[in-house]
Amino acid sequence: MSDDNYEKGLKIRREVLGAEYVDKAIANADDFNRPLQELVTSYCWGSVWGREELSRRDRSLINLAMLTALNRPHEIKLHLHGALNNGLTKDDIREVLLQTAIYCGVPAAIDSFRIAREVFAEREAENK
Repeated sequence: MSDDNYEKGLKIRREVLGAEYVDKAIANADDFNRPLQELVTSYCWGSVWGREELSRRDRSLINLAMLTALNRPHEIKLHLHGALNNGLTKDDIREVLLQTAIYCGVPAAIDSFRIAREVFAEREAENK
């Protein structure tokens, strides 16, 4: 697939989630899930993340809240890395997760806090 939205989405997706992760996901795509990878890259990352009305930082805050509400640990971990890449601090992440505890439930927020601590530790180890 090589339309403009796909290329735009691929660029944004790599910048937010990391080229290594994105390139691996695309390289591992097969006939079954390749259409999903193309849809996610073009539609989610090109059409929506590519809009300029919200900053990437704001989109990351929103994603962390929604993914916590939906209890999607794999995606939370991925988007925590993206949030840090988009300039969120640990304090920003703590505050959005505290907010989710009130509106989405304490158990969901506890899981997201645990995952965030894992991500922070991974990032600190990478920077040593």
